[in-house]
Amino acid sequence: MREIVLDTETTGFDPESGDRIVEIGAVELMNHMATGETYHQYINPERSMPEEAFQVHGLGDDFLRDKPKFAQIGKSFLDFIGTSKLIIHNAAFDIKFLNAELRWMGLPQIPWEQALDTLEIARKRFPGSPASLDALCRRFGIDNTSRTLHGALLDSEILAEVYLELIGGRQPDFALSSAPERKSGEPDTRWTPKPRPNPLPARLTEAEAAAHAEFIGKLGDDALWKQLG
Repeated sequence: MREIVLDTETTGFDPESGDRIVEIGAVELMNHMATGETYHQYINPERSMPEEAFQVHGLGDDFLRDKPKFAQIGKSFLDFIGTSKLIIHNAAFDIKFLNAELRWMGLPQIPWEQALDTLEIARKRFPGSPASLDALCRRFGIDNTSRTLHGALLDSEILAEVYLELIGGRQPDFALSSAPERKSGEPDTRWTPKPRPNPLPARLTEAEAAAHAEFIGKLGDDALWKQLG
C-alpha cells in the first residue's frame, strides 16, 4: 500500500485572493514504511512574498525568483502522487491550494477523498488536547528541534512519524496481513528493503575474537561448535 505524506507552504491563506504555493514537500510510504523516495520543489509564486509569510517560512522574493512556476511542475507533481492516499495535516488547506493551482493549469483536480487528515485523526483520538504538529511531536516524543521555520519537506518527514504513531506505532506489520493476489502480468508493487550496498563493519574486536577462539579450544572435540564448524 503506497501513501504520500504531503505538506505545502504558501504566501497566505486564500488562493482565490491571490495567494500561491511556494513549496511542496512529500515523503513516500510503502506499507507504512518510508522508502526514501521524496518529492521537494520550491515554486515561484509570481507575486511578492508578504512579510508575515517570510517570517514563518524564511522564503523571500530573491530566493524564489529563479524557481520554476507551478505551471512548470504541476504535471510532474501529479505523476509523483498518482492515486496514492495523501496524508496531510489540515488537509482542507493544502488540497484547496493544490486544486486551485491545478485548475488554473487545466489539470485534473485531486479528489477530496484521496486525502487523509491527520489533524482530524488527532482530534478524535485526543479530544480537547492541542493537535498541532508540534503538540503531537511532544506527545509522541518525536524530535522536532530542527523545525525552527516551516519547511514543506521537513514537515512531511516529521508528519510521517506522527502519522505512524497516530495509527498505532512505527512497526510494520511484518507481512502478517494478507496481500491481495496479483493477476497474471501485473507488476509487483509491494515494497521490500533493498540490500545494503556495503556490509556493516564487524563489531567484534580482535581481542574478543581471540578470547572466543581460546574458549572454544578448551571445550574438547565433542563441542557442538566444533562439530558444526
